[in-house]
Amino acid sequence: MQVHVADHPLISHKLTLLRDETTDSPTFRRLVDELVTLLTYEATRDVRVQEVDVKTPVAMAKGVRLTDPRPLVVPILRAGLGMLEGMQRLLPTAEVGFLGMVRNEETFEAVTYAERLPDDLTGRQCYVLDPMLATGGSLAAAIDFLVKRGANHITAITLLAAPEGIARIEADLADVGVPVTLVTAALDEKLNELGYIVPGLGDAGDRLYGVAD
Repeated sequence: MQVHVADHPLISHKLTLLRDETTDSPTFRRLVDELVTLLTYEATRDVRVQEVDVKTPVAMAKGVRLTDPRPLVVPILRAGLGMLEGMQRLLPTAEVGFLGMVRNEETFEAVTYAERLPDDLTGRQCYVLDPMLATGGSLAAAIDFLVKRGANHITAITLLAAPEGIARIEADLADVGVPVTLVTAALDEKLNELGYIVPGLGDAGDRLYGVAD
């Protein structure tokens, strides 16, 4: 797996505001939206395109357009939904699928509880959205799910990643057989005993949407 930490002053600035515990949910959502748009720019460097000819007001010109089938964007519910609009701003024609996964807080293993994806993803290029790469279980399971349906190029976009999560994905997907890239705004220090990223930014889902009792 290739890991790309997006080192840019604007990304670092927005991430700093996200980390601040005093940042309220509306501001947090706006910052996530802006940050994901910046990360999408980095993550789509290998998006598939084909050459086309276009007629300008002056002359013919060579250009490119996205190939068919279009990229498939897959937010992992629920927190990944907060990243979708920022991604669609740069890829408005991409198709969107959904994958619901939850982490068992005792075993830290990922459990799939819902999915809305094509049955056949043969040859598809997929972008997986998940704010936090902590233990790595959910993201590894999501990538494996997509590959088993035929996807042959996976890029995961996260706000933060922990070394343990990266190691887990590399171990779980060692024989996956397709290129996998992780694009993240920062690589943090470690996980604590509860499986949360340190220093992190807390629970991304709760900070995006509040706590539902």
